[in-house]
Amino acid sequence: MRAAATAGALPLAIILPSSPATAQSPPETRVEREEITVTGVRQPYRGNFTLREIPQSIATIDKAVIEENAILRLTDALDLNASVVRQNTLGGLWDSFAVRGFTGDENLPSGYLVNGFNAGRGFSGQRDVAGIERVEVLKGPAAAVLGRGEPGGSINLVTKQAELGRSFGTASLQYRSFDTVRAEGDANLALTGTVTARLIGYAESGDTFRDTVKQKRWGFLPSIGVGLGDATRLTYDFEWTRVEVPFDRGIVVLDGNFDTVPRSRFLGEPSDCDTVARATGHQLRLQHDFSDRWSLLVGASHRDTLLTGASSDAETVRSRQKLYVDGRSLSRQRRTRRYTSEHSVLRAELSGEFATGTLRHRILGGADFDHFDTDQMFTRYRGPVVTPTTTEQAGYVLDIRNPVYGRYPVPATAPLTDRVDVQRTVGAYVQDQISLTDRLQVRVGGRYDDFLLRVDNRLTGVLGRRKRSRFSPQAGIVYELSKPLSLYAAYGEGFRANIGADANGNVFEPETSKSIEAGVKMTALGGRLTGTLAVYQLQKSNVLATDTLNPGFSIAIGKARSRGVELDVNGSLPGGIDLLLSYAYTDAEARSRVLDPNFSFQIEPGDPLINIPDHNFNIQATKHFTLGARKALLGAGVQYLGKRNGETGTGFTLPSHTLVRAFGQIDVTKDVELFGSVTNLFDEHWYANSYSAVWVQPGTPRTATVGLRAHF
Repeated sequence: MRAAATAGALPLAIILPSSPATAQSPPETRVEREEITVTGVRQPYRGNFTLREIPQSIATIDKAVIEENAILRLTDALDLNASVVRQNTLGGLWDSFAVRGFTGDENLPSGYLVNGFNAGRGFSGQRDVAGIERVEVLKGPAAAVLGRGEPGGSINLVTKQAELGRSFGTASLQYRSFDTVRAEGDANLALTGTVTARLIGYAESGDTFRDTVKQKRWGFLPSIGVGLGDATRLTYDFEWTRVEVPFDRGIVVLDGNFDTVPRSRFLGEPSDCDTVARATGHQLRLQHDFSDRWSLLVGASHRDTLLTGASSDAETVRSRQKLYVDGRSLSRQRRTRRYTSEHSVLRAELSGEFATGTLRHRILGGADFDHFDTDQMFTRYRGPVVTPTTTEQAGYVLDIRNPVYGRYPVPATAPLTDRVDVQRTVGAYVQDQISLTDRLQVRVGGRYDDFLLRVDNRLTGVLGRRKRSRFSPQAGIVYELSKPLSLYAAYGEGFRANIGADANGNVFEPETSKSIEAGVKMTALGGRLTGTLAVYQLQKSNVLATDTLNPGFSIAIGKARSRGVELDVNGSLPGGIDLLLSYAYTDAEARSRVLDPNFSFQIEPGDPLINIPDHNFNIQATKHFTLGARKALLGAGVQYLGKRNGETGTGFTLPSHTLVRAFGQIDVTKDVELFGSVTNLFDEHWYANSYSAVWVQPGTPRTATVGLRAHF
C-alpha cells in the first residue's frame, strides 16, 4: 500500500514524498505503513495516533491516485470517496459538496481545511489539485475539536511542502479532449542546508464540451521551509490563483425529459464574457518540538478572494417562465455579481503525552481566532409574469431549439443584494485519549466557541446581529479485538454559524448538530490492505436550504437527519494490484414542515435533501508491472451514483448513472513517463448536480487525456 495512502491517519504530514521507484515497488517489498516514523510538519487537530486508535472513519486520496486518473479538480478527486457528493457549484464557479448527506449553506461554497487550518472559504473558483499531496476525508463527529465543520465530516487538503536539504522536481505537459492544454511544474530547491523553496505552478487553457464556453486557469503555489535548529521549523505557503470561465447554469429539463436540449447547448449569452474568480492566500506555521512527546504548533493564515462577472440565467419561477407555455422560449434573468471575501485565522495547539499510574494520556489543547467577512453585490433584471401580451424581449427569451445569441439588447439590472456579512469566532478546545489497557482506549474532549455574526444590508439600511456561545462535547472509545481488528464508537455535538439572512432580511440562527457513529477497522495481508465499516446517524437543527424562488438566498428548513452505512477499503492485493473501494448508503431528509409565506413553497418531513443519492459506489484497481526494463501500470475504475432529488421541496429527480474510466502509465526513459486516461469511457449522459429543473449541470462526455511527465 502506498505510504501516502495510509499516512492520512497519522499525526504528521509527510514532507518526504516517495520517489517514483518507491511508489511503484512490488508488493512483496512493501511493509505495513501505519507504524513508520514520519518526520516533518505536524498535522493540527490530530495528535500522536495510528489509524486503528482513532474513533473516527478517515479516508485518504493520495497524489498517486490523483495523478493516475489525470484528475485536475478537487471535485473530481472527491468523487473517489462515496461519502462525498456534489452540490450546486454556482455555474461551475466554486466547490460545493456534502459529506454524509449534509452540506452547509447551499448559496456559499463549501469550506475545507488546508493543512488543518480553516482556510478554504471564499469565492476563489473550483480548487485545482496542483500543490496537493493528499486529500483527507475526515468523517464523523469531530466538531468538538475542529469546531466549525459539518457534522458529516471535513475535507482536509495536505499541501506539497518544502523538503529541507534536497533538490528534486517534476514537470508535465498534457493534452485532453476539447483542445485543452495544461502545463504544470513542481521544483523543490535546497537553497541552503536549512532553507528550501518549493515552487509549484500550473497553467491551463482550452474549450469545453459546452457550446461557446472556453476556460483559462493558472496558479502559483510556492512553499518555503526554514529549519531553526533541530527542534523548530518555520513553513510559509503562498497561494495565487485565477479562473476565467463563462458562468454556465447548464441545461433545462422540461416535464422530466432530459433530452429537452443537447447536453452541449449553452443557454446563457456569450457576450456576457467570462466570470473571473481569483484568490491570494498566505499561511505561516511554526512548529517546535520540546521532546519526542511534546510539540507546539502556532500558525496564521489570511486569504482574499474575488468573484466578478455577468450571466444570463433561466428564470426559475414558473409564472415568469415562457418555456412552460410554448416548450421552446426560455425566459431569462440578466445578472451581475461582485463577491469578495477576507478570511483570517490565528491558532495555537499543544500536543503531548504523560502517564498517571498505569494510564497513558495523549493530550491535545488549543485555541483559535477566526474572522471571515463577505461583501456581496448582486444585480438583476427580471422579466414580468408571462401573459399573452408579454413580449420575448421583455422576457429576455432564448429559443432553446434554435438559439440565436445576442438577439435582444442586454437589459439594465438593478441591485437585489448589497450586503456585508461578518463572522468572528473565538474558540478553545481540549482532548484527552486515555489508554485504560493495552486494548482499550477512551477519548473525551470538548470545545467552547463564542461567535458574533453581523449582517449589514446596505439596500435596506438594516443591520442584523447575532451573538452566541456554546460548548460542544465529544467522546469516543476504541477496543482492539486483535491486531488486525478493532471496534470503535463516538459521539459528538457541533456548532456552526449560518452566514447571512433570508430573502426578508432575517439573520439566521446558528446551526447545531448531534452525531453518533460506530464501526470496525480491519487490516489484512500484513497491513497492506485496510478497511473501515461504519454506521452513523446525524441530526442538525437550524438547517438552511436553497430558496429556489429567490435565487441567491436560503431558507431555514428547521431540522434534518442523515443516517447511513459506509465501507472504505484501500491497499494492495497479491499480484501487485492496488485496490480502492468506497461505498455509502445515505438516508438524508428534512425533519420539519416549512411553508414559504410568499410563494407557498412547501417542505415536508421526510423530503429528501437535494443532490443526495441513496447509494454511491466507487471501485478502482491498478496493476503495476514491467515491460522489459520499463515500469508501467494499467488501471480501471467504476462509479455508480443513484438517483437523487434535483430541487428542494419538489419531486424533480436526477437519474442514476454509471461511469467507467481507464488509465495507464509507462516509463519512456528512466526519468520520463507517458501517461493517459479516458473518463466516461462509454460516453454516458449523466448529471453532476441540480438546483432546479431549469438549472441542471450535465456531466462531461467521454474525455481522453495524454501527457508526458519528467522527474529530475
